[in-house]
Amino acid sequence: MATWTINAEPVDGHWVDDAIRDYFAEVGVRILGRPATDEELRTALVADPHHDLRPPQGEFLVARDEVGALLGYAGVRLLPAVPGAAELKRMYVRPEGRGSGLGRGLLLAAEAAARKLGASRMVLETNKQLSEARALYEAHGYRETRSYKASHDGADHWYAKTLAADPG
Repeated sequence: MATWTINAEPVDGHWVDDAIRDYFAEVGVRILGRPATDEELRTALVADPHHDLRPPQGEFLVARDEVGALLGYAGVRLLPAVPGAAELKRMYVRPEGRGSGLGRGLLLAAEAAARKLGASRMVLETNKQLSEARALYEAHGYRETRSYKASHDGADHWYAKTLAADPG
């Protein structure tokens, strides 16, 4: 079983773009039923950027194994148009990190980051094909809600959770 640590890291850098491209590629296969083309991946990266997952309005959390290899990541950003809310973005566990509790670990770390940013609620969007993600969110108190923004980026499920005060 993989061991891991989760820490905030800068969202800049070539490796981040490559890692998020991998996320879009895997999700694309599940949603489209076929591999996404290079053009579709470039379009997705431009249409839904991730470079705002940085302080002071966000955070990019990275999970690495004991030798520093990337296992997964999750981003959090405040939503100025939705007072008190932070949005979970780009939560992804690479295949070599699956089955170790890392999805739960990233979700809890993202909630802690959202509280640290001053959010009292976490929102997220996902797709019906991502049943494992939906089950994880529901198991941790997320409930389906209406879309919280005008553009839905192709999502068809929206979740929200009231964040309890920081236990520590």
